Amino acid sequence: MNNKYLVTGVAGFIASRVAAMLVEQGDEVVGVDNLNDYYDVSLKQHRLEQLQALPGKRFQFEALDIEDRNGIKRIFDSHPFAAVINLAARAGVRYSMINPHVYMTTNALGSLNLLEEMRQRGVTKYVLASTSSLYAGQPMPFVESLPVNTPISPYAASKKAAEAMAYSYHYLYNIDVTVVRYFTVYGPAGRPDMCIFRFIRWIDEGQPIELFGDGSQSRDFTFVDDIARGTIAAIRPLGYEIVNLGGGQQPITLNLVIEKLERLLGKSAKIENREFHKADIKSTWADIAKANSLLGWSPQVSLDDGLEQCVRWYVDNRPWSQQIVLP
Repeated sequence: MNNKYLVTGVAGFIASRVAAMLVEQGDEVVGVDNLNDYYDVSLKQHRLEQLQALPGKRFQFEALDIEDRNGIKRIFDSHPFAAVINLAARAGVRYSMINPHVYMTTNALGSLNLLEEMRQRGVTKYVLASTSSLYAGQPMPFVESLPVNTPISPYAASKKAAEAMAYSYHYLYNIDVTVVRYFTVYGPAGRPDMCIFRFIRWIDEGQPIELFGDGSQSRDFTFVDDIARGTIAAIRPLGYEIVNLGGGQQPITLNLVIEKLERLLGKSAKIENREFHKADIKSTWADIAKANSLLGWSPQVSLDDGLEQCVRWYVDNRPWSQQIVLP
């Protein structure tokens, strides 16, 4: 039996891949997104066009902000959802220090709006996208049982709030909740505020790379299709679980990523070092044993293959990809 899912933030980098995979496996998707201009909207439109071109007419888009309670109610009035997959979020650690209010209203209040409609309609499965940023200051590799009660950015704090509210709805109303904490997601058509897109652009154009810190900071890079597979696997009933989705290998330094991109592009990078940001994490590394045991999930795409796909997408989409505005 095919199901109908609500996927929020559907024009976003990860959610668009989740929606595409669900449609490709025969399910129906109602996708909502407010198409905000945190980064270049043409990239969001590009992802939407790909979704709308999928065969079978199983994807439906609604321009909607999850902060809009009446709009959310209308969506639930119109569709019987098997599950809600909430990937709508204000992202970015640094920008959350500039505009913290919108992070709280979207990431926390928006999540509450969805949970409340689910409670009223008897929708019993909720998948919530969260972040590895919550693990700041904890010992690595990060395991889900670590206490994450000291977030160091408004972004991380808003995600913690969303997780806590989801737990309360699980406890009170028996909503089945899986929180998936993502680790440095990258891939083709990725967010232009993140390092992979920016490094490719700057190396390709011969512009200096803005590198916050000395490049020794490291990340547990995870390819977007692996993340999307894990998110879909999280739809299964689990009660209430928090699950890391990350590469699970030794973290990769930004300096090494730059070297790999230099080889793929056949060009040398110019680097301008900036001061390391106080709200950033020096290193991330996911313990993914729980994802493997509960979801049967492990990442499949190596960093080398993933970076090659990123560069290929950028080159194949010139000159438009060169005109995407960097935040």
